[in-house]
Amino acid sequence: MGRFRKGAAVQFKELVFEGLGRQSERSFEARARAAKIAAFVCFTAVSAQLAAPLPFTPVPLTVQTLFVVLAGVMLGPRDGCYAILAYVALGLAGAPVFAGFSGGPHVLIGPTGGYIALFPAAALVSGYLSGRLGGSRVAVFFACLSGMALILAGGSSYLALLSGLSLPRAAALGALPFVAGELVKALAAAFLSPGKAQDGGSRL
Repeated sequence: MGRFRKGAAVQFKELVFEGLGRQSERSFEARARAAKIAAFVCFTAVSAQLAAPLPFTPVPLTVQTLFVVLAGVMLGPRDGCYAILAYVALGLAGAPVFAGFSGGPHVLIGPTGGYIALFPAAALVSGYLSGRLGGSRVAVFFACLSGMALILAGGSSYLALLSGLSLPRAAALGALPFVAGELVKALAAAFLSPGKAQDGGSRL
């Protein structure tokens, strides 16, 4: 009887320690996941300030789309989308995280509003396609290019709606000037990516 009690006590302790270990591991994973999301919020905010105004278009040339699509590739489509949603939410709340240290809901009714609104979807698309295509550097390049194309297409369409321009004219102002730069950024994303799709946040 005494041996049985001792054995049961040992098993109980093992179960308790095993449960605590699993809980600690889950807690660590949650903190690491949150830290990665926060890091991409910061990367996107900082890269938005690396902007160059162009004299022939109201839309500036920025580096931030690189980090928008990288968020999807490196964090997975779900967490990448969460990171960029958090970035957009910060900006809409008034934090000066958009280009030119701007922020506030009024930005969405400006010439860059359509681009910003599509950032979370671009991160989602880039991350999803990167995983579906195998996560190689070539896959990352085309996945990121797809996300950037979504931003340009949606942003220039919104620019047409906002300004009353025809779609071809809006595309000439809001998409075509940025095509070469987006190609370079997609190449940079492929180079910066780990070369394999990330598992974290891969489920939608």
